[in-house]
Amino acid sequence: MKIEIYSPTIRRKEMDAVLTAMVEEKIGPGDRSRLLIQTAKEQINFDYALALRSPAVALHLALKALNVKPGQAVVISALSPRYYLQVLLDLQLIPLFCDVTFDFPCMNRELIENTIAKKCEGSEIACIVLHHTLGFAPDSISINELGIPVIEDISQSYGTWLKPAGSEKEKNEKVKDEQETSAIKGYENSQFFILGLEERDMLTAGGGALLFSMNRKDSSALRGFAGLASEYFLPDINAALAVVQFKELNRNIERRRDIGEIYVHACLSLATRTKHKRFISVNSNDEYNNYSFSLVLETGLKDVAAYAKKKEIEIENAFENTIAGAGGCSDCPVSNSLVLRTIQFPMYPRLRSQDVERISRLIMTLP
Repeated sequence: MKIEIYSPTIRRKEMDAVLTAMVEEKIGPGDRSRLLIQTAKEQINFDYALALRSPAVALHLALKALNVKPGQAVVISALSPRYYLQVLLDLQLIPLFCDVTFDFPCMNRELIENTIAKKCEGSEIACIVLHHTLGFAPDSISINELGIPVIEDISQSYGTWLKPAGSEKEKNEKVKDEQETSAIKGYENSQFFILGLEERDMLTAGGGALLFSMNRKDSSALRGFAGLASEYFLPDINAALAVVQFKELNRNIERRRDIGEIYVHACLSLATRTKHKRFISVNSNDEYNNYSFSLVLETGLKDVAAYAKKKEIEIENAFENTIAGAGGCSDCPVSNSLVLRTIQFPMYPRLRSQDVERISRLIMTLP
């Protein structure tokens, strides 16, 4: 039986919540959307948030909240989602594509400074949009020290900051404490945060995004959008699904950690035969949320893809849907190389134990 690369973590609780919303015939933006914001605030402790129809709308409004002007430049990673580029072009902003390193798929301060120095050509920098690629959290504290407004996209990294407990008793005792601790603790200096709720984001509502700010000053700009037409805001039918996703976060992250440990162990055998390698987090104090399990291959994807297909396990190009993956960053050589050599394996809580074992054997025996 073929193992799919992705399956949304939708269980009975999520289905019941959506069905209840449908039965009540209240599927447009309303009470459940407000409940979602309240539920998220219990975990994140933000000052103000908007529940919106898509991450693209969230990015558009975040940039507008910064009062950007046509012709200004915005620094983005070459491995950012493709929709970033369209949003910037729609606002007549100039994208400054920043490369990454072979060890870590996010921008860092040095790379951003080099990008601005080499590519700005007199344009004013409006902001930096910091995408947490593949769930890895960049060093946003040092990046904020540049004095340029920062928008952080934590759609894939949400939960990275929640620490695992030890015994089952400790886990139960710490759940409440974890929920009361900001899930983005230490990253409050950025102006705005985007938490996507799309199909492949860490939390899903089947679509949508939260746009929020951690402080009152920046929140005042977001409050100005509260009167937008209802078509901008997240429908209740999606919000109902997202509320349960927030409440099930700890359970799903624990399952991801268990799977991740098995895959990492498989990589130990792989490392003795090949030069395939994993990305390494730059923030040793953060606990990776195991959003995905990826490998940077020694060579191209062809042989590994053929081998996985023979084993009936679906793998995919980790950066296919990025700006670099679409061929939009000719001057970012590391990102373009990673596009050609980075694969990711199935990594989601609904994987059965026997499927995890099959995937770990595949990793262990990759050509």
